[in-house]
Amino acid sequence: MRKINEADLDVEERISPKGVFALQRQHISLALGGKRDVGVWDGGFPFDIERATLPPGKKNYPYHSHAAQWEHYIILAGSGRFLDEKGEWQPIVQGDHVVCRPGLAHQIWNSGDVDLSYYVISDHHQADVTSYPNTGKRQIKPEYKIIEYKEVDYFSGEE
Repeated sequence: MRKINEADLDVEERISPKGVFALQRQHISLALGGKRDVGVWDGGFPFDIERATLPPGKKNYPYHSHAAQWEHYIILAGSGRFLDEKGEWQPIVQGDHVVCRPGLAHQIWNSGDVDLSYYVISDHHQADVTSYPNTGKRQIKPEYKIIEYKEVDYFSGEE
């Protein structure tokens, strides 16, 4: 058994260049002995657990979906909005649970005046593609390369 307390964990702060996106993260599963973005195939956990805090007025990440990954959000404190796969902002408050299956685009915005805190629990996959519907970009995992999507013929550049 491995036990940790959140009060003892480092806080990672991520802020986008223009400040639209800002997030403080505590990597709970890493503190418990997991490996970053590595599942059971290489000695990691089958899931990842993170505690996140959004300051008022900030969004967590650009609107996105995952091809393979499930995410379960548990709202701990504060209130805000959850942008769903239809592009509609849904209210979220303490005690709410939201599950995003693969393919459903989503985003969180702290529309309140106090910090919005939540857990996110996600499963691990050896490969995933994160799609950004507003910009057409893709992030390829495990390489973590961001590409702009351009449709080409299957054999283009291959022969």
